[in-house]
Amino acid sequence: MPPHPSLTPEQQDEIARLKAASTPTRRATVPALEEVLYEAHPVLDHGFVRVIDYMGDDAAIVQAARVSYGKGTRQVSQDRGLIRYLMRHRHTSPFEMCEIKLHVKLPIFIARQWVRHRTASLNEISARYSVLDREVYIPHPDHLAAQSSANHQGRGEALAGAEAERVLAILKDDAARTYANYEDMLNVDSDGAPLDPDRQGLARELARMNLTLNTYTQWYWKVDLHNLLHFLALRADHHAQLEIRLYAETILDLVEKWVPLTVEAFRDYRLGGTSLSAKDMQVVRRLLAGEAVEQPDSGLSAREWRELMAALDR
Repeated sequence: MPPHPSLTPEQQDEIARLKAASTPTRRATVPALEEVLYEAHPVLDHGFVRVIDYMGDDAAIVQAARVSYGKGTRQVSQDRGLIRYLMRHRHTSPFEMCEIKLHVKLPIFIARQWVRHRTASLNEISARYSVLDREVYIPHPDHLAAQSSANHQGRGEALAGAEAERVLAILKDDAARTYANYEDMLNVDSDGAPLDPDRQGLARELARMNLTLNTYTQWYWKVDLHNLLHFLALRADHHAQLEIRLYAETILDLVEKWVPLTVEAFRDYRLGGTSLSAKDMQVVRRLLAGEAVEQPDSGLSAREWRELMAALDR
């Protein structure tokens, strides 16, 4: 894989050095994930996801569930069956035995959504100490849409051509202007040299407040597999905002290289499945018995009814 264009020369050198090193280990490793370790997987226009480190594999989940040492005489098919049982019945602690550390570059407004998942450890680049790069997220014209009339926090129909061009021009102009003002307040150019040796420049911790939310940030994010799957269940769902969903889908592809049996079960029972309430089950039983059930006499609210019918594809 060629170097990601948004990686700094220092990051590219670090990746080359790490990939060239070979360290013998007695711990479990996963060849498919080792192949892509440290590599930057592109997301959006300047973003990426990199796997920095990991601990455990599918066998570690099985081992924890059986509270035993080693695989013994168990077969892969039995491991698969146990993992599917754990996923199906939401026995979560065995999945916590696995951890992964990611390096993520993402727009600030997506980072603010992401950080709501408070069950991980993270360390973000600090604009108090560093000057942020001149990199902002500009959506593809096809991804610009009006506010949804049905979903108060989602997109509706795509904007028409002229209106999309107008919005893109505003986004680009605002980003360019605010970053130029950011450099001016800092009194530094893109290489870190003073713009005017006779001016002090504003402190970095204050100058950063002028930047737009589509400015890119970076962090290291370490999470156990159980909490990562919860993140993916919400953010890889088709209801999630497009931008964070693209990150989640990229991560899910990497997790599948790491714990394929777990991801198979996750896709079947979480991403491709649904959860029914007690009232939902009553309606399903009545429908299976041949009864004609309508929303007013179902015991469900209008929204609950719509969601159940969508889940049943009715």
